[in-house]
Amino acid sequence: NAEVERLKKLVPSQSHAMADVAYHWTNLGFAAEQKNWPLAEFYFNEARSHMQWTILIRPIRKDDQQRDVDLQAIFDALDASSFAGVKMAIVQKDSQKFPAAYKLALDGCYTCHKTSGKPFLRPIVPTAPAQGIIDFAPGP
Repeated sequence: NAEVERLKKLVPSQSHAMADVAYHWTNLGFAAEQKNWPLAEFYFNEARSHMQWTILIRPIRKDDQQRDVDLQAIFDALDASSFAGVKMAIVQKDSQKFPAAYKLALDGCYTCHKTSGKPFLRPIVPTAPAQGIIDFAPGP
């Protein structure tokens, strides 16, 4: 039991994992803007992976009324709807559809934040990349 408790203390918080999601989701937008679709797909997959990591850290949250909020169920719904729209725009290399799909996905993220008692976490379309060292332009 002591070892389990020690290991639990080593697990990062959800906010740490979500900072990674923000990083990848931000860069996803800039990769798509530059029509670097392989990079956009990479960042999309990384963002989804880190969302799933967040859920593994704490799968059930409490809302403001102390009711259980099933984060996996919310993720599954978003993944089948708004995230699927982003993925489709990437697969189709559709720079016309991508911005609206990206914004819709951010709105879905905000729905999760509100549902889980964090309405002050309002995602916006980023105005600058999260990483200045990555070249977002497509390669040769």
